[in-house]
Amino acid sequence: MQAVETALTRFLQDSTASWETHQGALLAAKLVLGSNLSSDHFAAELRIHALHQLNNNEARVRLAAGELLGALCKRCGPEVYESSKDIILEGVRCNLERAPLNEASLEEQNQVHALTEKLARSQKDEGGASAEQIFHDTAGWKNLETWMRCLQSVIEGCGQYFLPHVTQDLLDLVFQALTHTNRFVRETGYYVCGTLVSCSTMEGAEDHMESDDGIMTDDNEILQHGEQFARHLAEGLADNWSQVRLAASVATRKFLLALPDGEARERFNAILLPRMCLNRYYVAEGVRIYSQETWRAVTGTQGKRMVEEYICDVVQYYVAQTEADNHAVREAACACIAELGSKIDSDVVRPYVNVLLKALLVCFKDDSWPVRDAACIACGNFVLCFPDEARPSMEALYPLFFANLADFIPSVRQGSAVALANVAKAYGDEAITNLFSKIQEGIAGLENQPNTTEKYSEFDSMPAQFGVVKRLRDNDMELHSDKQMYSCGSLAPKMGRGSKGGCMDHQFKKPSEPWEFCDGCVQLLAELSSQQDLAAQVATILPAVANATRKQHYAQYVVLLETVCKSLPVIAKNIGKRHFKPNLENFFDAIFHALSCDNALCSSAASLCLLELGQFLGPNILKGRVENYNPSYVDKLLANQCAAPY
Repeated sequence: MQAVETALTRFLQDSTASWETHQGALLAAKLVLGSNLSSDHFAAELRIHALHQLNNNEARVRLAAGELLGALCKRCGPEVYESSKDIILEGVRCNLERAPLNEASLEEQNQVHALTEKLARSQKDEGGASAEQIFHDTAGWKNLETWMRCLQSVIEGCGQYFLPHVTQDLLDLVFQALTHTNRFVRETGYYVCGTLVSCSTMEGAEDHMESDDGIMTDDNEILQHGEQFARHLAEGLADNWSQVRLAASVATRKFLLALPDGEARERFNAILLPRMCLNRYYVAEGVRIYSQETWRAVTGTQGKRMVEEYICDVVQYYVAQTEADNHAVREAACACIAELGSKIDSDVVRPYVNVLLKALLVCFKDDSWPVRDAACIACGNFVLCFPDEARPSMEALYPLFFANLADFIPSVRQGSAVALANVAKAYGDEAITNLFSKIQEGIAGLENQPNTTEKYSEFDSMPAQFGVVKRLRDNDMELHSDKQMYSCGSLAPKMGRGSKGGCMDHQFKKPSEPWEFCDGCVQLLAELSSQQDLAAQVATILPAVANATRKQHYAQYVVLLETVCKSLPVIAKNIGKRHFKPNLENFFDAIFHALSCDNALCSSAASLCLLELGQFLGPNILKGRVENYNPSYVDKLLANQCAAPY
């Protein structure tokens, strides 16, 4: 072992060695320390070399040096941190601000200048953040991240013995990183914060943090600074960057689970609970899933009760987030408001219905279609749960519901159909008359559909990548050459209300076409059919729907056919055989045309439609009705049954 220690020390002392040699020596030294066979003298030398390598030009060497210091703390205790504290904290402090590039880094200076020029090229036209702001928010931040990682490794190495070193000066430095302009710094800062908090839950920490009755004492370091932790964690849970939001979510879970019981958490519920609750619906999957797991771990089976207890704080935060610049946050806020209406006790939510509906009405007119869709569904839930309180808003809501019913995004039309069905349940005949009149108008309006939208429309008829309709002019190379660059799903200028650009921009809007309104009306008819007392009225509309499927003079008629094929089995089961069977033959031509269609989605919908109708009516009955109508269709029907996976 002495020979190994001597060799590793020689590698670390050699200033002419490559960075790979230094990194390998640091990693090997960490393994030697973990074996518990190394000498105390070797450990003391390693501390000096590790501190020296923290200033290495290679980031991987700096990271290895920080990990080695963490291993030293684990082996030798907090004395390693005490002897290195000034150097580590000064390294963090000195790197919090970006130093001007010097003459020795001419290549880096040229790269930064080129990037800044590219970022600034169209800022005046876009009206967004300055190039300097974008650069500081997205570029790396010299050695700050590795110094922060070093601090994190040291805290992990010390474990519960680091608690006495949690001072206000240390927290001020960490919290300064949490509010830094650069997202990478904020992200690393929250991971450091999480490690700092978790040291109170490591093995053996219970004796340090709890009194005899199992409750944190007032002199506990974490509890003493709990309000500061909670305030900064709340800011991270609402950060515009998903990576920072995830890091803050990790730190928040560790912070709350470090507290001994629910009574200790009550001090922080008002500020943390609403943010944790909203992140369960956040668009980024990692944040969403992690937040859902955290919610279960922290609240257990008391989540609903806790939301009701802090309903004022929850509503206030949700309403504020409907005005956020980030469209994903506005969408999540609308989904959370919908949850309040459907899951929380109505008497608890009722005093806030007017405030919530007002916020939803603003989001209903949002430029981003996912926000409009979420607001539409939320409004439908509120109308169903609070019909009396929502009645004054219906004059403003009806035009918005019908606009979404004719939207060019299929999921938006579906959401509007669900919401309007809730309106019918809430208001009965007064709403039903209006809705059936609108359905008849929409189906009859297909007569006004131009001969083809493919020839004259500015939108591509092919399925669009990421589900967003592509403009034909977007294929013009001049629009994509030497233009402003954007980072995926990140920069504030393309996320804000009224701004444009970026790969996650959903501000595409075009006038609805008659076939889209007809498609939405068919979906609404299917939703209304679930109300048993409307079966006869729904049946009277079916001949008009069948007649609409015969109009195939426009390019997107296959989309309407697909919707009809999906809706027919639903309508049939809801209204019953007595009302449906007289209208069955009217749809055979459309279904079998769709079955042989080149469009895969349309063909698949027709295949499933026949199978479900066969199960509902009986396969032999369906076969007989088909044979009576058109014997040539029987072979297609039997072939479809043979090809069925069940």
